[in-house]
Amino acid sequence: MLNVAMFGASGRMGRTIVPLLAASTDLRLSGALAAAQDPHIGHDAGIVAGTVPVAVSITSDPERALEGAGVAIDFTLPAATLAQARHCLARRVPLVIGTTGIDELGKAEIARIAGSIPVVMAPNMSLGVNLLLKLAELGARALDADYDAEIFEAHHRHKVDAPSGTALGLGQAVARGRGTTLEQAAEYVRHGATGPRRKGAIGFSVVRGGEIVGDHRVIFAGPGEQIELAHHAQDRSGFARGAVAAARWVVGRPPGLYSMMDVLGL
Repeated sequence: MLNVAMFGASGRMGRTIVPLLAASTDLRLSGALAAAQDPHIGHDAGIVAGTVPVAVSITSDPERALEGAGVAIDFTLPAATLAQARHCLARRVPLVIGTTGIDELGKAEIARIAGSIPVVMAPNMSLGVNLLLKLAELGARALDADYDAEIFEAHHRHKVDAPSGTALGLGQAVARGRGTTLEQAAEYVRHGATGPRRKGAIGFSVVRGGEIVGDHRVIFAGPGEQIELAHHAQDRSGFARGAVAAARWVVGRPPGLYSMMDVLGL
């Protein structure tokens, strides 16, 4: 039985992953972490997730959450993720990171930590989205710069980062396919008299509202035709199943920074 520590146990993704762990025959929730001000501190993580009691109380102490853990899953906020990654490094616990919005300095620190422990980090954990990432790269490689690339994403009103980590991942996939970088090609803002579209630009459009789980679309708009690749999340279960699969996969791997492409063999 593999013991799993859940960082962000009271959050949207944590409450989706905990029931999967409770129902698993080879995984067991051994620790559950939330922020110190969270009202669910001290409550059973299973009850908070709306499933059966799991005899694991939510704590604000990362060291307590990691006791006995063979792997940790993190869906929190960037600053918290970095702090928790350091605790995992100290205890040599493999880590799966689903948190988005981590800046370049944070990513560099995670890469350093991954020099000593195996880490899976991905902008999105679902199989469908990772297939979309691969298709976006292949599409960009096949279509020349006469096909304008636009990435659309929509999420719930509570999401704090924009564009989403998945949208940025799609932009990076398109940039790779075109032999450039997202830093060189991205256009994030359009307002006022912007002039004609820059050839080769990768544009982003963002919607925030209601309880949208996650919609992503890659559009290649070319001469006389338009190609669209899309993924629509109906709930969070696909992301949760991917994170659990990553947790199984990462245990026993050599130190390194892995992606869901590695986990899924894509």
